[in-house]
Amino acid sequence: MKYVSTRGGMAPQAFSDILLEGLAPDGGLAVPESLPQIDAATLASWRGLSYAELACEVLSRFATDIPREDLARLTEAAYNDQVFSSEDIVPLRPLAGGLQLLGLSEGPTLAFKDMAMQFLGQVFEYVLTRRGTTLNIVGATSGDTGSAAEYALRGKQGIGVFMLSPHGRMSAFQRAQMYSLQDENIHNLAVKGVFDQAQDIVKALAGDLAFKSRYRIGAVNSINWARIAAQVVYYFHGWLRATTQAGQEVSFAVPSGNFGNILSGHIARSMGLPIRRLVLATNENNVLEEFFRTGVYRPRSPAQTYATSSPSMDISRASNFERFVYDLVGRDGERVRALWAELADKGSFDLSAHQASFAEQYGFVAGQSSHEERVGTIRNVFDETGVLIDPHTADGVKVARDYIEPGVPMLVLETALPAKFSETIEEALGRPVPPPAELADLESLPQRVTVMDCDLQQVRAFIEAHAKV
Repeated sequence: MKYVSTRGGMAPQAFSDILLEGLAPDGGLAVPESLPQIDAATLASWRGLSYAELACEVLSRFATDIPREDLARLTEAAYNDQVFSSEDIVPLRPLAGGLQLLGLSEGPTLAFKDMAMQFLGQVFEYVLTRRGTTLNIVGATSGDTGSAAEYALRGKQGIGVFMLSPHGRMSAFQRAQMYSLQDENIHNLAVKGVFDQAQDIVKALAGDLAFKSRYRIGAVNSINWARIAAQVVYYFHGWLRATTQAGQEVSFAVPSGNFGNILSGHIARSMGLPIRRLVLATNENNVLEEFFRTGVYRPRSPAQTYATSSPSMDISRASNFERFVYDLVGRDGERVRALWAELADKGSFDLSAHQASFAEQYGFVAGQSSHEERVGTIRNVFDETGVLIDPHTADGVKVARDYIEPGVPMLVLETALPAKFSETIEEALGRPVPPPAELADLESLPQRVTVMDCDLQQVRAFIEAHAKV
């Protein structure tokens, strides 16, 4: 399998090449030339596989340049009960009212980002060792990507990590998870701005081809296709656990900020997985919900991006949205390039002519949740079931309830464990939720972070001074 750019300006490349590149040279995102198709017989043969075995089956369709026996070893190293706290890796638990919770937060940083990052940590080191080279990961995080990446890549040979986060805009637990790491290859940069501004710096550095080449800059955010591919696995896993017969449809509700998580569901559906609905849930930063409701994509400025109680979704420019638009406009790279030029010029673009296909062809529906609604949902779910969910997952539950259909299981994708957002849990239940015993002292540990202005040149200079070369 080869990969091309959403903007049409990249010669086809192998999986290992785009793994190390991140953003495409033309500013677009890498996507497969065509998606592998999984038929009903193959899907049935996957029942009973362990999560690591299923990951090998799915990822072998994307990473065709990695020998299968090596890929099996990598997925086994990524997905086992020494890394994850559940033997199932991703447990499926019932909620009330026809909902089920797909437990994606059993990994070392208690968030769904671990599901892809643990594989990336393994495959990065594998490819770099085979090529005898180094890589400097430059990323931005609104909360969970940073810690998941850093825990997966800490101490890895030949890899430096430079993670930008919005100063003062993450929970205390999220900050402590990242900033308490003392590994010499991990560098936390807290920039004085919002996530979108930090992401703009990352994209600017990735778009500077001379800088990117000299310092071997790669990406671990979901602009990296390997993140998307690894997340596809748990959609297949969820379907296999929630169904008993071929062809049975399942819906997934996905709390959405950067559009990577739900994009993986779109990919799984396009591969042939029987998905009825992809329910996109946003918080008050509802740019994506507005698009699916109106067909107009209108990102907001940093000043218009709200700081909310589901902070990992405080994003107004979703990086992975371009990959869906590429499919929406018939995989026309020239059209995508023109749309993003229009976006830069006018601040929006209008695809309302395609609006009928959002749900009918692609299965997308959307909704949003407010602070009061997510707090009420946390309280309601706990009262009904005894299950405690985090604020982002609460957004997913709230929106999912509007799209439940008889006979169609509705799986809500868990975002993180509630201990990461103790203040909001305390508001909902009247008491804080303690972190897992092994992390009880996390916030009291010494923290190692560099605070700086949200300035491209300052970030560039820091990377130049600390990069692995």
